[in-house]
Amino acid sequence: MSESRPFSAAEREAVYRAIAERRDMRHFSGGEVPPVVLARLLQAAHQAPSVGLMQPWRFVRIAEPALREAIHGLVEAERVRTAEALGERADAFMALKVEGIRECAELLVAALADGRDAHVFGRRTLPEMDLASLSCAIQNLWLAARAEGLGMGWVSLFEPADLAALLGMPVGAKPVAILCLGPVTAFYPAPMLALEDWTQPRPLEDFLFTDRWGAQP
Repeated sequence: MSESRPFSAAEREAVYRAIAERRDMRHFSGGEVPPVVLARLLQAAHQAPSVGLMQPWRFVRIAEPALREAIHGLVEAERVRTAEALGERADAFMALKVEGIRECAELLVAALADGRDAHVFGRRTLPEMDLASLSCAIQNLWLAARAEGLGMGWVSLFEPADLAALLGMPVGAKPVAILCLGPVTAFYPAPMLALEDWTQPRPLEDFLFTDRWGAQP
């Protein structure tokens, strides 16, 4: 085992700052992500923990403008269906900006690989741990992007089967996130949905129990 090297106070502060200032971005300013930076970000994602070291993540970089536009169409169709499902909040939802697919510098689709049923280690009673592992990879990418001064937004408004077909995914693979990545003019000072008064975050104390569910520490 290699000897652990402690983080300096400044390094620790940088980690916590990236966590605190990470935002789900919807407004992008075009530009580009240099290839060397994109490579660093994807390597950060690939260094995420995964149950049984199964590494279930796959990332599809969208380079064709027509394909980007087709993905935008899938998201727009689901945006309308979601608004219908929201009932009285439909108009407020439709007023929200929920994606930056056309404006972001890079568009990625994060997906679960096919053949995941072969991985039993850590998944026999919790098969959804493949999704948890992919989420860790996305979070790594998100935090690394924030540290690089780039915005990232996770878009989940799509029908997975339709997006899988559009990207030619094999049977068993499943798209989980459309990731908008690129330069932004500014980061939101708080979560955008809080700024838009859609909902408000709650404090940690509301989610922390001791020994038994619901028992406050």
